[in-house]
Amino acid sequence: MGIKTSGLHHVTAIGENPQRNADFYLRTLGLRLVKTTVNFDSPGVYHLYYGDTSGQPGSLMTFFPWQSIEDGRIGSGQATTTAFSVPAESIGWWKQHLADAGVETTRVTNRDEEDVLGFRDPDGLEISLVAHPQGDPRDPWDTPSVPAEHAIRGLHSVTMTVASEAETSDLLVDGLGLEFRHQDGDRLRFAAGEGGPGALVDVRVDPKAPEGYVAGGTVHHVAWRAPDDETQLQWRDELVARGLEVTEIRDRQYFKSIYFREPGGVLLEIATDSPGFDIDEPLLELGRELKLPPWLEPTREDIANSLPPLDVPA
Repeated sequence: MGIKTSGLHHVTAIGENPQRNADFYLRTLGLRLVKTTVNFDSPGVYHLYYGDTSGQPGSLMTFFPWQSIEDGRIGSGQATTTAFSVPAESIGWWKQHLADAGVETTRVTNRDEEDVLGFRDPDGLEISLVAHPQGDPRDPWDTPSVPAEHAIRGLHSVTMTVASEAETSDLLVDGLGLEFRHQDGDRLRFAAGEGGPGALVDVRVDPKAPEGYVAGGTVHHVAWRAPDDETQLQWRDELVARGLEVTEIRDRQYFKSIYFREPGGVLLEIATDSPGFDIDEPLLELGRELKLPPWLEPTREDIANSLPPLDVPA
C-alpha cells in the first residue's frame, strides 16, 4: 500500500434530540457549528457538523440527531471513545467547567504522557479531552463559554474496540498507511504521519466485550483523510484488491467519501479534504442556515417542514 492518510478527517455519531445536541457541543464544548444540513440518505434527519473556525479536516465531529431513536450499545466492532485535543494547562479548567455544566467526569489520568479527562455527552457517547505535552498548534474557535486559551483544538484520537487484534492491525498499517507505535496492556496505538493530535487511533482488544449496536449514543463511523479525488479513487481500487467491500464514491457536497468495514467490524470512511464548508455560504456565516445539496433543493420545503426547530446561537 503506497497511499498513507495524514490523519483523521471526522467522526460521525448518532444522537437523539438535535437541540440538546447543539446546546452541548456549541455551548458546553465550545465548538463551532460549521454546517447545518441533512442526512443525504435520509433527509428527514439533520446532519450537524461541529469543528473549528472553518471546519478543517481533523477538527470535525458530526451528528445524525434522530428523534426518538433507541439507545445503542457501546461495544466490540465500534469506535468506542472520541477524544478531543486541549491545551496541557487546561485540563483543570475543563474539569471545573464541565462540573459547572452538570457533566460528571472521570478523574484525570495520565496515559502515554498525556493527561486524559473522560465524560459522556447527553446521549451517553464516550468523550475524552486529552492534553498533549508538546501542545497542539491548531487555531481554536473562540466563544464566550469556552475562551480560546482553553478551547478544543480539534480531534485528538479515536479508540476502536475489537475482539481480535491481527487483522485490524494489518488493515490500519497496510490499508491506511498508519504506523504501529506501541502497546500498553490491551491497547495498541497507531499513528498517521508524524503522529500527534488528530493523527492517532488506539485499538483496544477485548474478546469479552459485548457486540456493539449502533443507535443513539454511539459512533456511526470514523473518517480518514485523502488529499484529493484522484488519490481517493486509487485508494478505493487498492482496498477492493485487498478483498474489502467498498462503496462507490459518494458526493457529500463538502467532501467525497467511500466506506468500508475493517475486519473487526468498525465502519471506516475515506473522505477528501476538499472542497470544504465555504462552498455554499460565507465563512463568517457557516452553519446559520439549512443547506441542501442541489439534488435535494426541489424538495426543500418538505424537508424543512419535516425537521424539528433548531435554535443556534449566532
